[in-house]
Amino acid sequence: MKIANVFGTIALAASLSGCAGLEQSRTYSPQEGDLVFQALSLEGDLVVAIEGVTESNYSHVGVLHKRDGAWTVIEATGAGVIYTPFEKWKSVSRDGRWAAFRVKTAHREHLPKFLANLHPHAGKPYDFKYELGQENLYCSELVFHAWNKTTGREMGKLTALGDLNWKPFLATIEKYNGGPMPPDRKIISPVELSRATQLERVYNHGLDR
Repeated sequence: MKIANVFGTIALAASLSGCAGLEQSRTYSPQEGDLVFQALSLEGDLVVAIEGVTESNYSHVGVLHKRDGAWTVIEATGAGVIYTPFEKWKSVSRDGRWAAFRVKTAHREHLPKFLANLHPHAGKPYDFKYELGQENLYCSELVFHAWNKTTGREMGKLTALGDLNWKPFLATIEKYNGGPMPPDRKIISPVELSRATQLERVYNHGLDR
C-alpha cells in the first residue's frame, strides 16, 4: 500500500507539472538552425513596448549555428545584425528565461540554405521603425526574410500594428517611427514567429508565451 501511495504521488506530481515542467527539466542539445527566443531586460522602453504590444514575454529571437567550432547566435539587436556566443546570449535573458524551437522534420531539408541566407545580412543596422524591408532588420524580421527567400513561404503570421495592443505604447511607437503610428504596417513579432507551423518547441527555460 505504501509503494502504491508513493507511485500515486509521483503520478499526481507529474500530471500537475504538465508539459512545460517536463520541457524545462530536459537538457538542451543545440542543433544547427534552432530558433532561440528570450525575454530581455525591461530597462529600455523599446523592449517594454515589444512585449506590451504583442502581449507576450517573447521579446527577442535569434538562430543558432556553429561558428568557428562554437555555438553562436546570429541575431538583430540594437547594434545591428551580429554574431553572439550562445552562452553570452543566454546570460542576458531576463531571469534566465529563454526557449528553443526546432524546424520540424518535414522542413529540415531547407536548413542549410536557410542558414546560408541569414549570413549576408550580418552588419546591417537595426530596424527601429519595424518596416518590412531588408535594408534594416529587427530580430524576427531577419528570420522571416531568410526563411521566405529559402522556401518562398512565410514563417509565422504577419500582423497589422493596428490590430495589436498599441494604444498604451503610442508614445514609444511614434518616438521610434519618427512620426504618427502606422496602423497598417505589417510586422512579424517574435511570439508569432514562435507559433509558426514549421516549428516545434524542444526546450523551455521558464519562458511563457
